[in-house]
Amino acid sequence: MTLPLQPPVLPMLAKSVPEVPAQPEGDPVWVYEPKWDGFRALVFRDGDDVRIDSRNARPMQRYFPDVVDAVLDALPERCVVDGEIVVARPGDGAAGTAAHLDFDALSQRIHPADSRVRLLASETPASLVVFDVLALGEDDLGGRPLRERLEALDGLGLDGPRVHATPRTRDAAVARDWFAAFEGAGLDGVVAKRLGDPYQPNKRVLLKIKHARTADVVLAGYRLHKTSTSEKPLIGSLLLGLYDGDGSTGDGPGRLQFVGVAASFPAARRAALHAELAPLVVEPGTEDAAAHPWADWQDPAVADGSAGERRPGAQSRWSAGKDLSFTPLRVERVLEVGYDHMEGSRFRHTAQFKRWRPDRDPASCTYDQLEEPVGYDLASLLPGAPGTD
Repeated sequence: MTLPLQPPVLPMLAKSVPEVPAQPEGDPVWVYEPKWDGFRALVFRDGDDVRIDSRNARPMQRYFPDVVDAVLDALPERCVVDGEIVVARPGDGAAGTAAHLDFDALSQRIHPADSRVRLLASETPASLVVFDVLALGEDDLGGRPLRERLEALDGLGLDGPRVHATPRTRDAAVARDWFAAFEGAGLDGVVAKRLGDPYQPNKRVLLKIKHARTADVVLAGYRLHKTSTSEKPLIGSLLLGLYDGDGSTGDGPGRLQFVGVAASFPAARRAALHAELAPLVVEPGTEDAAAHPWADWQDPAVADGSAGERRPGAQSRWSAGKDLSFTPLRVERVLEVGYDHMEGSRFRHTAQFKRWRPDRDPASCTYDQLEEPVGYDLASLLPGAPGTD
């Protein structure tokens, strides 16, 4: 490639803030955009040569041949753009659901078999959402203020169906409405950018506002930290569950589904947790072990949820080679965790430990407590995109 901006280029990053920043009176300082839940992608095109870099500047065009084709069809012959690769799923009118983003379907693309990648590309094609232009023709735009780069983006006419310019607004009230409404389409917040800023690779100068919620969940096991030793055992993560019933039928709370983990503890806390949870450990070969709700965690049919149940043992492209065994605990304790949003029946990201809830019965920890996001049709944001019909 002979572009004015050569790969690799690390993308600009964002830091979390609790609320959408207000726009000062007079000239606007901020522009607001939806926060897309996909793979960050810096796209370099030089004629027929296309490179798509991940957030860590690793080429990933082999996983997205459909996006390469879309770039060749929709973007200028010589350009560098910053955006997000997403996969959309259609809604179910009978169930009252609208089109939405599907991160699980997107993550399946990271597969070593080219035949599998191409099959998925045909079955669930991805789309590219563009929110910045770093180079165009012979011009390196990275040093120019964002408002000028956005003018360049508007001039590209990216209106789908496979490559879209992200919606944006300079009205903070509209951004707050987006924050509440767009979650139903699978987006996970709002990003605020300063109109006068140049592009600053690998610096956290953007602001992101993400949904923050809490839930009371069941503790059913733990995994040891990678630095744990027999002399100094350390908790790495707590394994969390929710029951999929509500007890209204008289058959109990239902099955305990694995919903994710709580992690990111200080070293001292990891050691204290191990000592604190020792009395709850279920010993192998005992009746308690056989009765544990995740005793069949190694069965692939339930580990990955394909049988309607989720267990903490499914291997994936991200966990390949990792030891996913865990120490089961008696299902007696409840904790409150913070989370941003759900991906299907589990937490999309690692949950944050808040506090123990000794006042809660584990059987009361069901999906019914979770806040339902507002339904929003993704087709309104990505008109014509595959999967929104």
